[in-house]
Amino acid sequence: MQSKISILLPVLNEEANIEPVYLAITNIFNNLSKYQFEIIFVDDGSTDNTLQVLKQLSDWANNVFYVSFSRNFGKDNALMAGLQYCTGDAVITMDADLQHPPEMIPGLIAAWQQGYEVVYTYRENKNQHAGFFNQISSKLFYNTVNKLSEVQLENGIADFRIIDKKVVHTMAKLTESNPFFRGLVKWVGFKQKAIPYTPDNRKNGETKYSNWSLIHLAMTGITSFSTKPLSFAIYLGFFFSFASLLYIPYVLYSYYAGLAISGWASIIVTIAFFGGLQLMILGIIGLYLGKSFMQSKNRPRYIISSANIRKFEKRNSTKQKHPVEV
Repeated sequence: MQSKISILLPVLNEEANIEPVYLAITNIFNNLSKYQFEIIFVDDGSTDNTLQVLKQLSDWANNVFYVSFSRNFGKDNALMAGLQYCTGDAVITMDADLQHPPEMIPGLIAAWQQGYEVVYTYRENKNQHAGFFNQISSKLFYNTVNKLSEVQLENGIADFRIIDKKVVHTMAKLTESNPFFRGLVKWVGFKQKAIPYTPDNRKNGETKYSNWSLIHLAMTGITSFSTKPLSFAIYLGFFFSFASLLYIPYVLYSYYAGLAISGWASIIVTIAFFGGLQLMILGIIGLYLGKSFMQSKNRPRYIISSANIRKFEKRNSTKQKHPVEV
């Protein structure tokens, strides 16, 4: 019996890359005749003609499916949504800009066939397509996440991986309102293997990740898997409380020595310093409270505005109908 591979691609304003990535994946599987495959695109609220291109392609190709969000809900939610619709024995997640080389797909499948339930990739060398500042910020991002969270991520870990259906079913049950997909894949465990890769040039368009996006991603990753920032805030508070006691000898010396003390500068500096410290600690606490608040609302992580649901229903006629909101 042929094994089936699901290819899951989140897309955001990638109208020019849809057809090239489809052709590249199809060419790879033409040489993997013992595998069936399906391609599932998740449109994360694109504002260009991405959805129209997906509709045309899915009408022409029977193994192409799409799900479109009502607005932009983020790449991680797009990946979580796609897992709900994958029917393969394994799922390959990758970007649609062709920076994740489709030529590596046979290697990922081979490692999966060897018994690894998660096979993920990471950039082995410097990304020659990224600027110096982006390389430094990326390294800083992974170092920060690794030091402050429970999961350990290789520097340059990518969303290019193959996941066994056992892992897919486990991850599909997770109900976090703001998931950090890369961290969740490592957190669930199972037998995992890392493979280095060198990213290719982006085929068309521009990257969707800015430096602010990396900062937001770091915040999400750290607060999703660790309470270390809260502990850090406590230790920081104790440290400065103790340090403030060192000011007492200076006050006593000034008093008995009869030195003139205006006091204005020292008071302002002290207030400004500890005021900033308190705001930082309150901000850390606020991040966790905010995550708990949003989780308690129990809102759907995403809303689907359109999809070729008929295709899903036809191929899964014995299964329960997929909900429009998850």
